[in-house]
Amino acid sequence: QVQLVESGGGLVQAGGSLRLSCAASGFKDNVMGWYRQAPGKQRELVAYITSGGTTNYAASVKGRFTISRDNGKNTVYLQMNSLKPEDTAVYYCNSRTVSTPAGRGSWGQGTQVTVSS
Repeated sequence: QVQLVESGGGLVQAGGSLRLSCAASGFKDNVMGWYRQAPGKQRELVAYITSGGTTNYAASVKGRFTISRDNGKNTVYLQMNSLKPEDTAVYYCNSRTVSTPAGRGSWGQGTQVTVSS
């Protein structure tokens, strides 16, 4: 089980930026992802990145968010620009093996992102 600790959340005005970090106990070849859950809504995938650097984004964040990973530091990042009030949610880091279905695997405790209008 990979241990994950997120940081970097906070309160920001619409149009602003935040960078989330997720420190992992070790993720080797794992797929690393960011999910979010807004009040009253289901948890949704925001972005993921494979060990080889292939990325995928939800349509709602494409062009505004960038996911990256530093394998030497066992850390994955989510750079969030042009934030909107609808980006407000608890953001969770996820780590899974390639053979583990999406939405499963290890989870962090979450970090709150609040975007004010």
